[in-house]
Amino acid sequence: MSIEKFSISRDPEWYEAWPDVVRTGPERLLCIFTECTHHANRAHSRIMLTESADRGRTWSGKRQLIPDSFDSGCYFNCARISRLADRRLAVTVDRIRSGQPESDPGASSVCLLFSSDDGRTWSEPTITPLCGIVPDKLIELESGRWLLSAHCRAANGKLAQYLHYSDDGGRSWSDRITVAASAELNLCEASLVPLGGGGVAAFMRENSGLGLDCQKVLSSDGGASWGAVTAFPLPGCHRPTAGWLRDGRLLITYRFMQGGRGWLGSWTQNLFAALTDRESVLAAERSQCATRIMPVDFDRSPKSDLGYSGWVQFDDGEIYIVNYIVDDAIDRGQIRGYALHPDEFLL
Repeated sequence: MSIEKFSISRDPEWYEAWPDVVRTGPERLLCIFTECTHHANRAHSRIMLTESADRGRTWSGKRQLIPDSFDSGCYFNCARISRLADRRLAVTVDRIRSGQPESDPGASSVCLLFSSDDGRTWSEPTITPLCGIVPDKLIELESGRWLLSAHCRAANGKLAQYLHYSDDGGRSWSDRITVAASAELNLCEASLVPLGGGGVAAFMRENSGLGLDCQKVLSSDGGASWGAVTAFPLPGCHRPTAGWLRDGRLLITYRFMQGGRGWLGSWTQNLFAALTDRESVLAAERSQCATRIMPVDFDRSPKSDLGYSGWVQFDDGEIYIVNYIVDDAIDRGQIRGYALHPDEFLL
C-alpha cells in the first residue's frame, strides 16, 4: 500500500488544525485551515488559506481569510470549503462568542464567504440564521437548493444536528430543521451527501467518547425532513467527511476514536479512510451495510491530536486528503496532505 505524505503548513509558533480542501483547476488545490494558540486556547484564532499548483506536492505560504478587525469579541473556529454550480467557492465557518461554551445554543452562528476568482479575493462574511458549531460544507443539490448544517446542544443536554435550506441562493432561509436528535446519543459534525432526486444522507459523529459507530440519517425531500437515526459500521468515527468517487463508490475519511481512558494522555491517534457503496448508504439497518476501512496516518506524539479531514479526487482517480496532526511537531498541530489511489484499498 503506497500513500505519499506532504507537508502543507507547519508553523512552530501556532497550532494549525481543522483543514479542508477544494480543487481550483486540473492540478490546483486550495486548502483552508485554522491557526490558533492551541486546540484548547483560542486567544488567537485565524482562518488561513494556502494553495498548490502541483496536486498538493508543494504549497504556498499561508494567508489570512478574515481580517482580525472583523467582529471583535468573537473568534472563528472551523471552516469548510466547496464549489458551487456557478463556479464560485463557498466557505462556511462558525463564529463563536468569546467566553461562552461553544456548543450552547446561541453561543455561535455560521457565516458564509464567497469567491468568484478561485480564492484570490473573498466577500465579507455573511451571518446566516444557523446557530451551531463545526458546520459542514455548503451543500448544493441538483435542484439548486443549498443546505447549511451544524450542531449545538439540545434542550435535553445532548448534542443534535440542525440545518437551514435556501432555494434562492442564500437570500432567504427556511426555519430550523432537526436533522438528528436523540435522548441517548450525542450527534454532531454531520457530513451531508446528495443522493440525487432530492435524496440526502447525513453521516455523523457520536460524541459520547465511548467509541460508538458513525450514525446515519436519510432525507428523501431535499433535507426538509429526516428519518430515523441508524448506526453505520464505522466504529469510533469522528468528523466524517463523505463524498462520491468517480467510480460510484462513497469515500469517508474520519478520525478513529476508540474510547476508554486514553493512553498516557493521548486520546486519539489514527486517521482512517473507508469505502462503501450506494446500497449501504440507503440501507435501513447496520447489518445491511458494508465498509472497507484503511489506515491513512498515525500520530506518534504523546499529545496526539488529529483527524478533521477533507479530500478531493483528480481526473485520473488519485485522491488527495488533507488532515491536521501533531506527530513530530510534539505539541503543535500541523497540516499534512496524502496522495493515494482508490485501488490502494484492494490488492
